[in-house]
Amino acid sequence: MTTTDTVTYRHSGFLCTDHTLPVPLDHARPDGPRITLFAREVVAEGREHQDLPRLLWLQGGPGCPAERPHAATAWFRRALRDYRVVLLDQRGTGRSTPADRTTLADHPDAAGYLTHFRADAIVRDAELLRRALQGDRPWTVLGQSFGGFCTLTYLSHAPEGLEQALITGGLPTLTRHADDVYRAAYRRTLAHNDVYFARYPGDQRLADAVAAHLAEHDVRMPSGERLTVRRFQTMGMTFGASASFDSLHYLLETAFVDTPRGRRLSDAFLRGLDATLSFATRPLYAVLHEPVYAQGGRATAWSAHRVRAEFPQFDAEAGGPLRFTGEMIYPWQFEEDPALVPLRDAAEDLAHRTDWPALYDLDRLAGNEVPVVAAVYHDDMFVDREQSLETAAHVRGLRFWVSRAHAHDGVRVDAAVLDRLLAMARGETSGFTA
Repeated sequence: MTTTDTVTYRHSGFLCTDHTLPVPLDHARPDGPRITLFAREVVAEGREHQDLPRLLWLQGGPGCPAERPHAATAWFRRALRDYRVVLLDQRGTGRSTPADRTTLADHPDAAGYLTHFRADAIVRDAELLRRALQGDRPWTVLGQSFGGFCTLTYLSHAPEGLEQALITGGLPTLTRHADDVYRAAYRRTLAHNDVYFARYPGDQRLADAVAAHLAEHDVRMPSGERLTVRRFQTMGMTFGASASFDSLHYLLETAFVDTPRGRRLSDAFLRGLDATLSFATRPLYAVLHEPVYAQGGRATAWSAHRVRAEFPQFDAEAGGPLRFTGEMIYPWQFEEDPALVPLRDAAEDLAHRTDWPALYDLDRLAGNEVPVVAAVYHDDMFVDREQSLETAAHVRGLRFWVSRAHAHDGVRVDAAVLDRLLAMARGETSGFTA
């Protein structure tokens, strides 16, 4: 059994053990190049000697590191009541071997390298980590958003590793093409725009004024990169989470300042935009966002960019009110964001690949024997409700709860979401809509 290198320390109410583990870059070539995997195991202080089961947290993304204990959200402290929590930095992120502009700019085959950073590889990593930590004993997985996608892949390829699976806002389509995903996503994003501007009707005038200013001026963010209208539109990403839905409003109210040279966009406003728009801290999110849907011999071919043409409401040059886009990645972002420019050729290659392996085993999911429960959010901007319910019907024994009370980040802001799922997993209540 492979073992991990460990460091243990105490941290404000809990005990942390940091694990590093070498894993194959390509699990089909176990003797080939290796990368480092990092995970942090956390247990509530005073319970470190108890034989608590482990819960693996698979966070959203792709390409985002695990939460850090000092900033962990609602689900984390609830989980510590019952589990040792394992926070995995999915390959390429955090303290795992990084994959970004600094490590990949001169890579001889960056695109080929990045084909090994999808859910199938993450699951194989998790299995090596599980065996290193607890041998053949299965564990519980909690998958949020893309982490839920990974959980369905786990159920497809390594169900023997799972005691039970909990999924929040992360039941992906099993068979649909990325075009279907983004077509539904644009409709949901328009609906969230309507909700936003109904709540803050004065913001339409401000958003239109910012767009008009950007169209007429070469505006630079504090980082030096240009802010374009189309990049400003991507601030709609914040509409998908309850914790950030209102953030654009409070940023917009700082947009303009009067100067001796006329009206200008304020530094505070531009800095706030940069903090959201830059992919410097999560480049893999942009590079892999469409490839996580790729399978079945079809290229994604910049799906979100192509499908957008079906929704003229997002055309900022058409003369109508500005509408913000959501969780979509566009090829021009690899020209405008310095963190992505060195990855442009790799992203282009990935967009046109057709040799992607299957992420889900439909027969195995139809015969699933692992207890699975899921929270489906009725008005989730990021993951389509109807596609989620379609998937739920295909996974044998999956029990779901449709919540009207939570946005995509429900498990992060309300511990009751995890409470509900754990109760469902114990068979104490059936799924319902609330």
